[in-house]
Amino acid sequence: MSGKNPLNKDSVHYRLVQDFPSATLLHRLDFGTSGIMLVALNKQVNGLLTQQFQQRTISKTYTAILHGVLPDDEGEVDLPIAKDVDNFPFMKICHETGKPAQSHYRVISRDLQELSTKVTFRPITGRTHQLRIHSLHLGHPILGCDLYFNAQSRHMSSRLLLHATTLTFIHPISLETINCVCPSPF
Repeated sequence: MSGKNPLNKDSVHYRLVQDFPSATLLHRLDFGTSGIMLVALNKQVNGLLTQQFQQRTISKTYTAILHGVLPDDEGEVDLPIAKDVDNFPFMKICHETGKPAQSHYRVISRDLQELSTKVTFRPITGRTHQLRIHSLHLGHPILGCDLYFNAQSRHMSSRLLLHATTLTFIHPISLETINCVCPSPF
């Protein structure tokens, strides 16, 4: 789907259905996030893959570049996320009304000169803006993020440095494990 804004008519989904009218996207990427998306070409496959997402048997990883130097080589953020009803389209950490949200991260490299850290994220859950909010909570927002940033991070990149790098699932017909990889462009 193209999101809430009517100006976003040109989207992955819009372009797909031009050639494949029955195509459905099984998940979304935040605007500005590059990388792998999973598409079903019929309702039956869509239903079977949706079950895998609901059962959390599909695994995904993302590559991101964060502002600052993370001190730990890996870690987990476990903070609930809710809609910020007073500030659309933002989401927020909320222990009262938020849904569970967990993200695991592992440092790939640190750039002490640029004061940035390249990480791999593995979201356990799939909440809207989850990786962006969790990064900000760590004190290290994703470079180029226009929603969740600090004074320096927003302008350190002309684009959001978040990329869907891997996606692994069971093919619903052949039952073979499918490992998709799209190397990060940064």
